[in-house]
Amino acid sequence: MTFTFRPLDPLQDAELLHAWVTHPKAAFWMMQDAKLEDVERAYMEIAADEHHHALLGLRDGVPAFLMEKYDPAHRELVGLYEPQPGDVGMHFLTPATDTPVHGFTRSVITAVMAHLFEDPAVQRVVVEPDVSNKAVHALNEAVGFVPEREIQKPEKKALLSFCTREQFFNRHSLAARGVAV
Repeated sequence: MTFTFRPLDPLQDAELLHAWVTHPKAAFWMMQDAKLEDVERAYMEIAADEHHHALLGLRDGVPAFLMEKYDPAHRELVGLYEPQPGDVGMHFLTPATDTPVHGFTRSVITAVMAHLFEDPAVQRVVVEPDVSNKAVHALNEAVGFVPEREIQKPEKKALLSFCTREQFFNRHSLAARGVAV
């Protein structure tokens, strides 16, 4: 699967995002009760933030997933770990569907990671999913993330995990050659 990325437009994309983030499948996104205006406001704040960016992932030109990247020295993880130069934080969301495609979410996280590492300044990706989100832990491991420790964020207990450029490309190149990872 091939994906492209474009900046999210908080106003034009709000209705689509609202459907995605309020669906029961997106419980870990913590916006279940959000109104359309809440989603607009949240993503307008991100659009105005130099340390946080939201992108839509497109499949054949159609929005297929949401990706956020942030500077963990300034957002999300301030005071919870010691950021290193080249760290970037990441969130991603694949929307619920009535017609799931086998391997889609793994393809999405692989594309997200490849997109992040296109920036030569990015040396390591940092994630902090909810400790109970076992599905995303498995996906993270599949692309090379290594859990470091549990941390307490204001909104959740999270599993702080890291994936270096080398870990991702080693894992990705093995998978591309058909080696089980």
